[in-house]
Amino acid sequence: MDRRRFFSGAVGGAVAAAAVSRVALASVPEAPAQTSAATAPPLLPPDGRPYDPVVTLNGWTLPWRMNGSVKEFHLVAEPVVREMAPGFRVNMWGYNGQSPGPTIEVVEGDRVRIFVTNRLPEHTTVHWHGQRLPNGMDGVGGITQPHIPPGKTFVYEFTAKRPGTFMYHPHADEMVQMAMGMMGFWVTHPKDRADPRIARVQRDFCFLLGAFDVEPGSATPKVNTMTDFNTWAFNSRVFPGIDSMNVRQGDRVRIRVGNLTMTNHPIHVHGHEFEVTGTDGGPVPPPARWPEVSVDVAVGQMRQVEFVADEPGDWAFHCHKSHHTMGPMGHEVPTMIGVEQKDLVAKIQKLVPDYMVMGDKGMADMGAMEMPLPDNTLPMMAGQGPFGPAEMGGMFTLLKVRAGQKPGDYRDPGWFRHPAGTVAREVPDDRAPPAPRAPGAGAAPAANAVQKPAGGHHH
Repeated sequence: MDRRRFFSGAVGGAVAAAAVSRVALASVPEAPAQTSAATAPPLLPPDGRPYDPVVTLNGWTLPWRMNGSVKEFHLVAEPVVREMAPGFRVNMWGYNGQSPGPTIEVVEGDRVRIFVTNRLPEHTTVHWHGQRLPNGMDGVGGITQPHIPPGKTFVYEFTAKRPGTFMYHPHADEMVQMAMGMMGFWVTHPKDRADPRIARVQRDFCFLLGAFDVEPGSATPKVNTMTDFNTWAFNSRVFPGIDSMNVRQGDRVRIRVGNLTMTNHPIHVHGHEFEVTGTDGGPVPPPARWPEVSVDVAVGQMRQVEFVADEPGDWAFHCHKSHHTMGPMGHEVPTMIGVEQKDLVAKIQKLVPDYMVMGDKGMADMGAMEMPLPDNTLPMMAGQGPFGPAEMGGMFTLLKVRAGQKPGDYRDPGWFRHPAGTVAREVPDDRAPPAPRAPGAGAAPAANAVQKPAGGHHH
């Protein structure tokens, strides 16, 4: 099996077509695919019980068909190419054309039947993370079910017993398959839309946190990495390739976050405070909630936060681990702050023509430099704002709150137009007040002044 065919899915597709008979496939619902990395509009339920749909950031919701009273879905596990940011494409494994796979939306009490076709070059399973279901539907290969061989289609069937925010992912060769991007979101909506534990909101966003180790110049994640990841993503997208969350001023907003990386992520929003209204276990009772501006989402957890978007502007929304808001970087690069390199550059460039001075005053200049990079390499700092380089990447996006954003309109409204006098600005030197001193502090002593010990005694 050569590398090109392995990652293009040509091998898996050929195996699947040969192994699954046309008669068998005739009873399986269509498997829609999506390759666009844009955020799809909410899927309004065409049949079944009504619900208020979510919006998957840089993703989409999987359509279904009704077979009697059962909702039938079709997932295809397959190699995909995910554009993590414009010009940066990564070979991944996912579902139905993307990583993460499509969001599955159902209603509490729905009977659900999910067909899973395996077009990977190895076996797989699907675990329905957080669901209550029969043990044989839990998706742990070798323990609760046989593995799904390449080319075969298995079916899972259970009742969505409780409302909440869930995930799906393999429990087969898990380290490789999840490192390659196999994951997806699941939302079970309440059957009672007036459920007092679950408020109705005007905007409901969801995304998964992902971590990859993609060497500069390469296109395939290193699957044996355990801690030293270099690409941190919302729904397998990195800033500036992540869409903003565009809301109307005054909207009640819900954001659902699931973590399938190998570390925790303190997710932080600017300009607003929120409450954690749901966890892996279900809705948080209202008396148990309190205001926060950051929530730590640990490994394997899901957190649901809600707030009223009443402050207009372009507000940052990001992981508060600073290296998770940067693009790929070498962890072995020495710190050069304070080291004057000018005299060395000419000498080094005779040996290494592409050598650049970097980091002698800090790394902010990296956001403005046009550095020569290997093909298919994400810049360490990227993205431009209305005032210059954003110097951000990875797990970072914007919450755009606008008074004029129409209900149901998720289009990007552009950059915020700040009212006059509301932008931080430079103060002329002659108008700057003197720097304050600590109470009781006098003028700084002269450099050659003799200091007396405490108590005035000389020794």
